[in-house]
Amino acid sequence: MPYVITEPCITVKDASCVDVCPVDCIHSTDDAPQFYINPAQCIDCAACEMACPVTAIFHEDSIPAEWTTYIQINAAFYREPPV
Repeated sequence: MPYVITEPCITVKDASCVDVCPVDCIHSTDDAPQFYINPAQCIDCAACEMACPVTAIFHEDSIPAEWTTYIQINAAFYREPPV
C-alpha cells in the first residue's frame, strides 16, 4: 500500500485528495468516518499527500508510529464490502 490516510482525516473528510487523484483510488461511504486509498489502484504519485489540508496522508514507509494501524484500516475498507 503506497499511501495511507490516517487519523487527522476522521470526521473532516475534506475531498481535496479525491479531486487530485489521477486514478480515482480514494473512496469513502456516507457512514465511513474518513476517506480510504485503494492499495491495488494507487500509483504512488503523491498528489493526494500534497493536497491534504489536515496532513492525514502519508507514504506507508513514513507513517507516524501512532498511526501505523491505519495501514490495516485502509486495506480492510477494500476487503470488506461497505454496508
